[in-house]
Amino acid sequence: MPPAPRRTDDESPALPTHLLHYEFKFVKNHEELLDIDDEKERNARFYSLYLLEEGLKAADPRHSVLNAIDLRDGELTIKDIRVKLDKYEKIFIVGAGKAVGAMAEAIEEVLKDEITDGVISVPKGTKERYRLSKIRIVEGEHPIPGKGSLYAADEILRLLKNVDEKTLVLVLLSGGGSALMEKPWEGIRLESLIECTKMLLASGASIDEVNVVRKHISTIKGGRLARAAYPAKVISLIISDVVGDKIDTIASGPTSPDPSTYEDAYNILKRYNIWTEIPEEIRNHIELGMKGERPETPKPGSKYFEKVNNIIVAGNRLSLRAMKEKAESLGLRALILSSMIEGEAAEVGKVVAAIAKELAMCELPIKRPAVIFMGGETTVTLKKYGTRGGRNQELVLSALLKLEGREDIVIAAIGSDGIDGNSDAAGAIISKSTIKKAKESGVNARYYLDNHMSYDFFKKVGKSLIFTGPTGTNVNDFIMILAL
Repeated sequence: MPPAPRRTDDESPALPTHLLHYEFKFVKNHEELLDIDDEKERNARFYSLYLLEEGLKAADPRHSVLNAIDLRDGELTIKDIRVKLDKYEKIFIVGAGKAVGAMAEAIEEVLKDEITDGVISVPKGTKERYRLSKIRIVEGEHPIPGKGSLYAADEILRLLKNVDEKTLVLVLLSGGGSALMEKPWEGIRLESLIECTKMLLASGASIDEVNVVRKHISTIKGGRLARAAYPAKVISLIISDVVGDKIDTIASGPTSPDPSTYEDAYNILKRYNIWTEIPEEIRNHIELGMKGERPETPKPGSKYFEKVNNIIVAGNRLSLRAMKEKAESLGLRALILSSMIEGEAAEVGKVVAAIAKELAMCELPIKRPAVIFMGGETTVTLKKYGTRGGRNQELVLSALLKLEGREDIVIAAIGSDGIDGNSDAAGAIISKSTIKKAKESGVNARYYLDNHMSYDFFKKVGKSLIFTGPTGTNVNDFIMILAL
């Protein structure tokens, strides 16, 4: 049980009675982080951690599906889509991703015996976490596809051979689906696929670019799963780990029209100087595709998508909205600045600090008590290896360097999957007293930032690192600035 937040008599909102004995579900070291003498600062930290938990709850796979789906009087409702089940003789569940095990549990809880059959792919070593009776679980490999990933795709495609117009197919997708469900084009060996994937991931290409190439050497990505399911009715429930919730990028868009081409894949491989390095059979396949001798991925307007609905059930933007609504219910003014924050973590940290100072000193862009939310995914370009940290910790450390310790604010940033970089922390939180302590400690914060040692810095300062452990979901990062 965490220590009860103490009430404050100043102008900031008093902590509601129902929060006095709030039990944290995700933040494991909340007692340490709330061990602050100043009441107002302690309350501000409590609100910050509480709102971060709200974002994680909104991204919980099971909660997200149960919140989006309902079955009543034979009618299945998924967000705004309504389906009369008596129109269908078979209901299949297929999917892949790090969160689909829990998603599948929620689907079985709702549909029960209505499900005819199903196959999902989850990461190796996680199968035993889930209890499913109708849906079979296959373990694939991640982040590099392996034999399990190929077997999963084969099983899913084999199941979809049995569809017709009286079949309903529910597809479950989340981050990791690209690797966990894969079937390379005929003539491309697994070894070559693995080699190409490793080169792409190490090349500096964006995830959008990586997935353009993946789509064009796969028989299941880039809308090809939708083609395999035609003419069935297809509804995809998607947890987004992609900035901007680009459906054609999440899990390489197996049920989404693909606007990219073989030529795009070729240009990406050339741009990152790996065209001549990838296996010859993949080069040959792409060259044949550019000549029109290999079928393109299904494009927008294709008949294969006439009966397909892609629905985001959890994502960064949805979590930010849940956090905003909760903040407003607590008497805070709340603003979502953006869910598409990208760029170098250290540079973004400077911008976050500037916004925090404006809020603390000038009550802009909104009046206090207030909280500003941001989301997305920053990057860290390592100058050296063997350091400990992560993009969220680096962002917060960069912000700290721009603050003086007089600002009456809290800044926090976490990875929603609970794992920030190569550390065991989810992220970091700073407030007035910890900023002041860091400034007075004599620890060279600039050295730790420049050497990407944010984890080690916050270990020295104390009361800063946020530990959640793996959360079982991933909807990118949450960043917040709070001022009471």
